Amino acid sequence: MSTFVEMGKEVLDKEARAILEVMERLDESFDRAVQAVNTCNGRVVFSGMGKAGLIAKKIASTFSSIGVPSVYLHPAESMHGDLGILQKDDIVFIISNSGETDEVIKILPWIKRMGLFTIVATGNTSSTIANYGDIILDVKVEEACPHNIVPTSSTTAVLALGDAIAVTLMRERNFTRDDFALLHPGGSIGRNLLLKVEDLMHTGGDLPKVYEDAPMKDVILEVTSKRLGVTGVYNGADDLVGAITDGDLRRALERHENILDRSARDVMTANPKCIERNALAAHALKVMEEFSITSLFVFDAHEKKHPVGIIHIHDLLKAKIV
Repeated sequence: MSTFVEMGKEVLDKEARAILEVMERLDESFDRAVQAVNTCNGRVVFSGMGKAGLIAKKIASTFSSIGVPSVYLHPAESMHGDLGILQKDDIVFIISNSGETDEVIKILPWIKRMGLFTIVATGNTSSTIANYGDIILDVKVEEACPHNIVPTSSTTAVLALGDAIAVTLMRERNFTRDDFALLHPGGSIGRNLLLKVEDLMHTGGDLPKVYEDAPMKDVILEVTSKRLGVTGVYNGADDLVGAITDGDLRRALERHENILDRSARDVMTANPKCIERNALAAHALKVMEEFSITSLFVFDAHEKKHPVGIIHIHDLLKAKIV
């Protein structure tokens, strides 16, 4: 194993142990911080300088994504008008490993003058910034760099702490996948949480259909013309009783000397896999992968015999459901 790999493992080990150290020190301050955020009538305004500021932005983004209105306030810019973002019901969440960040210290008197509740995450609980905090979260750790200087373990630890608060809030508020989906309409998250089977299924004349007594010539034409690699097989009451796929046709050719002498009933696979129309498209893909199939017939929740559509794996791939 190369020296570089060993060095990398050492860094990851130090950062992992740093998170564990912070975890071991969690106390009633964490509990109070979660309760304060949970009952906040305003926003959570995060602030920090440099690397701490980048972490503050990420935690603010995470909070907002779970329905906790949060913004980032740049401490240096705040002295030139941005303090106006603060409102009387806000909570200020400051991140400073040293606890002596000049740009942050300069805005503390204004924060206190407004009477805003303040949470401080710091590696120095006796620092100037910590003394202004209503709640102090201890994130003191040893940096992973050789000189214990470059923000590495400290930023990792406070980022994990922010995640711990966020997930705790999710559980406390019973924040569901549907709640998450409402706040993430775009990108792969939105597609996987919002798109339903009914949004992608083929319906009406595009739904492949033959009856049990249909000759195989008609079956082959239906499978070919609908271009889904499958057709549903129905009985006289228009109930779906089976399906014939491209694979079924190939296997029938091997079994029967003259497939055209057969009917749909002779070749079909009974009880084809199906899914409800309001199921998530991502779930449809999971079912297809589980049973190694490429399509599912779609039903209304209250009607399990008469399909309202069909969804093919290509529909899911085109929609970028992964």
